[in-house]
Amino acid sequence: MTQLAQARRGHVTEAMRRVAQREGLDPEVIRSEIAQGRLIIPANGHHLAGSLDPIGVGTVASVKINANIGNSAVTSDEEAELKKLHMAVHYGADTVMDLSTGGDIPQIRRAIIEASPVPVGTVPIYEAVTRVRRVEDLTPELLLRVIEEQAAQGVDYMTIHAGILLEHLPLVQHRITGIVSRGGSLLAQWMAAHRAQNPLYERVDEISEILRAHDVSYSFGDSLRPGCLADASDEAQLAELKTLGELTQRAWAMGVQVMVEGPGHVPMDQVEMNVKLQQRYCHEAPFYTLGPLVTDIAPGYDHITSAIGAAMMGWYGASLLCYVTPKEHLGLPNEEDVRNGVIAYKIAAHAADVARGRRGARRRDDALSQARFTFDWEQQFALSLDPETSRRMHDETLPDGFYKGAKFCSMCGPKFCSMRITQTASKLLGSAGAPASSPEPVAGRGGVTALEESTGHGH
Repeated sequence: MTQLAQARRGHVTEAMRRVAQREGLDPEVIRSEIAQGRLIIPANGHHLAGSLDPIGVGTVASVKINANIGNSAVTSDEEAELKKLHMAVHYGADTVMDLSTGGDIPQIRRAIIEASPVPVGTVPIYEAVTRVRRVEDLTPELLLRVIEEQAAQGVDYMTIHAGILLEHLPLVQHRITGIVSRGGSLLAQWMAAHRAQNPLYERVDEISEILRAHDVSYSFGDSLRPGCLADASDEAQLAELKTLGELTQRAWAMGVQVMVEGPGHVPMDQVEMNVKLQQRYCHEAPFYTLGPLVTDIAPGYDHITSAIGAAMMGWYGASLLCYVTPKEHLGLPNEEDVRNGVIAYKIAAHAADVARGRRGARRRDDALSQARFTFDWEQQFALSLDPETSRRMHDETLPDGFYKGAKFCSMCGPKFCSMRITQTASKLLGSAGAPASSPEPVAGRGGVTALEESTGHGH
């Protein structure tokens, strides 16, 4: 029985209890949100019985991030993908998607699922296409068979591009970048060749039966997401979004959990509108967005352009943010690209949690700020999202021979460090006796009782 079906029956599962513990919420809140479709626990029963530590995706939970891994037909292998998985999880990815399109795809996926403590997602049409000579040779039966095989392996959620319809195809003719979703473009080619409706749409109830049997969550794909700012929020995108709302209700009726995927390139002034439209059309199902990129002019830096949009999406109500790496639009990411993408999105997700006023979200920020003011470098490193990089950057910029625990960094040095100057002024003000109406000295709030001199040279 799926998490959704059990939630509707009033039963709090062990997975719900674990999610409640991780989120700091009452288990009944988690159950209620799942029952209403506003939260999902992507947890295939096979994976849950193995390495999976379940998470919750929904507005009541903290904002989550996904890291895409997987090989291509021209590069990468199982060992490389497992290294990417380790890198993604180490730096805080909440889910991963195996987007492999070459090699022994089932074996790579099996290895990833067995090793992954986080939910694993896939896009079944990718593997289906590798089994035929031409896209036109795809059959509904093959698509269903691949979905069944992946579900039996333990995949926790699947991107199913069921929302792109034959009647939507003329709507993309005016676009600059056309259809940028790989799954969407493959289905568009199939529909155009056969002059037939999307087989995933027509067989969605059969797909739901498969997913229900293994408690696999839908991630309804946004085949017509915009691939550039000029195409954002157009008629094609919104027509598909309305279809995804219909599909959401059909899946819920069969007891299957649902989240809905969102746009990839959106100007900042349209971000809030996109979240509100998704929540309205898709009945508050969790929103899973790729970025979005808020400008198109930074190839090589799109982890930054997209993290800006992702932070805004999370602030306005998106629940899962799919990372973008520096190599987006340029090539297959390597381990370092994965690290950079995950860190950028951990920043975006955390910033969104702070902006949403999530309880306890700012605790880490305040603790790091306190450590920064007291020059507790070790605590600063420990609290940072990337301790290794923080330590390296701090240490490498101090001249040789300087004490690494100095009460300054190389930005200002000892004479111009504003925090050191503030502490000195506060100490002097305290010893002189501050007027009763004066604010509490900063030193008192910061717990600094004396200004310790550095043991470095040149003082």
